Amino acid sequence: MTSRANAFKAGNLRREIAALAARMMAEDGIADFGFAKRKAARQLGVGESEALPTNAQIEEELRAWQALYPDEEQGERVFEMRCAAVEIMQMLEAFRPYLTGGALDGTAGQYAELEIELYPESAKEVEIFFLNRDLNYEHREPRRPAPNSPEAVLTFDWGEVPVRLSIYPSLNERTPRKGSDRARLAMVESMVRESREAAE
Repeated sequence: MTSRANAFKAGNLRREIAALAARMMAEDGIADFGFAKRKAARQLGVGESEALPTNAQIEEELRAWQALYPDEEQGERVFEMRCAAVEIMQMLEAFRPYLTGGALDGTAGQYAELEIELYPESAKEVEIFFLNRDLNYEHREPRRPAPNSPEAVLTFDWGEVPVRLSIYPSLNERTPRKGSDRARLAMVESMVRESREAAE
């Protein structure tokens, strides 16, 4: 088989994995791109040595899926998550919060977590902040130790919204993770304001 044919086959396989991963995220409430693509690859009998799709490719398939199977409540859900993000980011402003994930790009499904990244001087500062305010949270170990993985992950509920805080070293703030969009508080406030104005 020629290298061009191999490349075509690999491209098709990546698209197939991306489409299945997107479907899992939409239907099963999987929020983690890495987990969704690995699970999709396993279901399709693809080894982890194969080139897996990027998060951007899965997001594209997720938008296509949502266009085909529109959820009337999705826009409302994304708006509710962004409002919650504003409140949480205001509360955690000292720790340099950024909104990321489905609430930012508008692809958040029914079971999606609100994803916020923090860049404090120390991860312990955040936990002390929560403890001092009697805010209940669960401490999760990052899934896969890697150069770009967070130091700690805290999860909690903000009203009806499940929240995932990924805590990174402060030095990492200047080098955003590849393929991951993020927004500071002012941008999220602007998005909420525009949605409110559009609804009036």
